[in-house]
Amino acid sequence: MNFLLFLYLANAVLLAVAGIQNLILTWIVYKSDKILESEPSQSVSDFSLANEPWERNSFPPVTVQLPVYNERHVVRRLLRAVAALDWPQDKLQIQILDDSTDDTTEQIESEIALLKHKQVKIEHIRRSVRTDYKAGALRDGMKLVSGEYIAIFDADFLPSPDFLQRTIPLFFKDEQVGCVQTRWGHINRDESLLTRGIALGIDGHFWIEQTARSRIDAFLNFNGTAGVWRAACIQDAGGWKARTLTEDLDLSYRAQLKGWKILYDNQHVVPAELPLQLDAFKSQQFRWAKGSIQTAKMLIADVWRAPIKLWQKVLASVHLLNYAVHPMLLLNLILTIPMLITKESLWLVSPFLLLGAIGPPTMYLFAAHRQGFSLQRSLRDLAVLVPIGIGLSINNTRAVIEALNGTSGEFHRTPKFASPKGSKAWQESGYTLPRHPIAWMEILFMMLAIFLLGWAIQAGIWGLTPWLLLYSVSYGIVAGISFWQSYQIESGSKRTKPELSESKI
Repeated sequence: MNFLLFLYLANAVLLAVAGIQNLILTWIVYKSDKILESEPSQSVSDFSLANEPWERNSFPPVTVQLPVYNERHVVRRLLRAVAALDWPQDKLQIQILDDSTDDTTEQIESEIALLKHKQVKIEHIRRSVRTDYKAGALRDGMKLVSGEYIAIFDADFLPSPDFLQRTIPLFFKDEQVGCVQTRWGHINRDESLLTRGIALGIDGHFWIEQTARSRIDAFLNFNGTAGVWRAACIQDAGGWKARTLTEDLDLSYRAQLKGWKILYDNQHVVPAELPLQLDAFKSQQFRWAKGSIQTAKMLIADVWRAPIKLWQKVLASVHLLNYAVHPMLLLNLILTIPMLITKESLWLVSPFLLLGAIGPPTMYLFAAHRQGFSLQRSLRDLAVLVPIGIGLSINNTRAVIEALNGTSGEFHRTPKFASPKGSKAWQESGYTLPRHPIAWMEILFMMLAIFLLGWAIQAGIWGLTPWLLLYSVSYGIVAGISFWQSYQIESGSKRTKPELSESKI
């Protein structure tokens, strides 16, 4: 029993470390914002170069890569947005890396034919053998790249016409800048409570985590889209590799370990579509969680051998292991059982659980504040995000375990629907995902949390009741949404769904 108490305490301490990191990053952004208000010239994120006029004949050649796989609902608007980029046509190469197996390919060809009348040149690249999913498409596309800089957009992103004019000049601030990442915006933030909660979670990453890491020169990551790479940096770092499910994180760390820098531009926003289906969000989070741990396994030793400062190594390690929070959340619930049996030393754990609990909400609320959202709206969105985050702990724990075990798997892209606001047309799309069986596991853990809650109340251990109530609600919400959306989809008209998975790793 002493061992279980030690394990419970150690787990709570690690959760506290994760929460403290959120608080530290939030404090860094808060303090640096104050400094920038009084001394704008000191900004690490001062992108005044982007506003300087250029002679158009001095523009460097740029390649835009658009990796696409079965995107019938959004591919046309993507092509139109990229075709509108304000850059000399003789210096712009557009590659659409199309691995589609449905009618997306026909839509691409049709749209390209229309754009040709506007003198827009788009290379439609189809691979004879589709391997290594997105990383493979980008890797193979690199063989045909003519630009010194490579902008990458996923199918649901909509860059503004001035995207290249605002990002390319940033590379001239420092010859060691290998990548510029811009902030993600949200096309459909107010579509539902689910999308508002997810949006707040993404905002926490871009408004706080990426901003803080960029300002203190810590390692950060390219987010897979809405960014630009220096072609020489990709080559020097070893190119795109499909050894993990997060090829973007893998390349980001390999590049920074080579001495390249990643700049984060919080001022420039590229809107994109948020997942409308919770099971699609689960799939996305599973991929990010598994890929992050895969990357950590491969590179964390290199991080500690690198000639960088100790605090940079610590922050990089916590960053790579960020999704380990989910197994710790699940373990915390399971270890409540022996603690309730013995009623021993629970007071030791409470302060650490509190530290772990206040960190993320503080970060998300400050991210909302920086955008000018009211406290009432922010709290409402947070009330959705927190239970979803905890409820996903089973889904993401499975991803972490698979990564640690070296289990291979399939890459599932997140379906996009371009559904008009308030429309339920997306539920009739062939891209909707079936309910994952893990929803039944979430129901079981909801019942466990309810049982433990009743036990704690009966035993008068009131310090545990808020946490157990939160677990109960969280698993119930996540499972409930999955079952409800599955019912809505299945009750619609019958349809044939194209295969959404890509090749195995």
